[in-house]
Amino acid sequence: MTYKNFPMVSKVIFGRGSFNQLEEIIAPKRNGRHAPFIYYVDDVFKGNHWLTSRITLSYKDKIIYVPTKEEPKTSQIDTLVEDIILEFSEKPSGIIGIGGGIVMDIAKAVSLMLTNKGEAKDYQGWDLIKNPAIYHVGIPTISGTGAEVSRTTILTGPERKLGINSDYTPFDQVILDPELTKDVPKDQWFYTGMDCFIHCIESLNGTYLNAFSQSYGEKALDMCKDIFLNDTLDTETAQDQLMMASWHGGMSIAYSQVGVAHALSYGLSYLLGIKHGIGNCIVFDHLDEYYPEGVKLFKDMKSKHGIELPKGICEDLDEHQFDVMIDVALSLEPLWENALGKKWQKIMTRDKAKELYQKM
Repeated sequence: MTYKNFPMVSKVIFGRGSFNQLEEIIAPKRNGRHAPFIYYVDDVFKGNHWLTSRITLSYKDKIIYVPTKEEPKTSQIDTLVEDIILEFSEKPSGIIGIGGGIVMDIAKAVSLMLTNKGEAKDYQGWDLIKNPAIYHVGIPTISGTGAEVSRTTILTGPERKLGINSDYTPFDQVILDPELTKDVPKDQWFYTGMDCFIHCIESLNGTYLNAFSQSYGEKALDMCKDIFLNDTLDTETAQDQLMMASWHGGMSIAYSQVGVAHALSYGLSYLLGIKHGIGNCIVFDHLDEYYPEGVKLFKDMKSKHGIELPKGICEDLDEHQFDVMIDVALSLEPLWENALGKKWQKIMTRDKAKELYQKM
């Protein structure tokens, strides 16, 4: 039997205020005054001097604010890479992503495409990247997606929504500073937190489950229950715990896979532009048949925090639109095999997928 030789983030720092050590951490990686560090920063921080004043720019370093109303597209990655090539005479010393899953995925994708020829869409899939990325750093400002630890970047391309999954995708350095999550709006906190929760449920109930993924998944699930159902947890402890739950949830799926909710959510996102976290919540709400205990817990958490999910988002879709979503969802074979086993196609038929979408 051949086992997966999984790449992990090589360096990680955790602690409140650890963001202040960014300059000290990246300084040894600078390749000269003409090789800048490029900072992709969630545009929610534009004008927020509490965060940006702590970024030290030297030589040709540059901050680029990234809008996060939409999931990242392969065409967007191509444009960002082209901008760097046209503006700078040398490859950057590194790419640094400061934000949620969208910004971190953009940072990972740009760092890969600076060393691999062609367009980002050419690398959507598994293990298509041939050359190592340039040095890249992930700094989450919201917790739950697991993007800081994963070997994928979620991208919407012209034909599919699918990540660049490769051994060269994970960050070289991650800075986990829970203080950076202090201003996250409540609904966003819930949706990304549930992304982590759903990672755990899908991993722990999947056919790919093993002791490695189980140990991380169970720990992350316990932390999610504590964060979202325990009234006695103070705010700072909850922030610390969710940041670590995100890390553990991401590690859990690294050596296994996600399942039904993520696969169907990709279809919603591709057709309707629904963001990943809320898309997972909309789908998971209807998956009692596959994850009965997980869905019951999810509904308890949703009720406790007064979260109202959008309803009827698929009610006006035509047959062609349903087909597009179903095509995207069913193309994600590893997710279905993990969720339903090797004979998954007999269980998750096109009609069954459509029936589920019609409930949303």
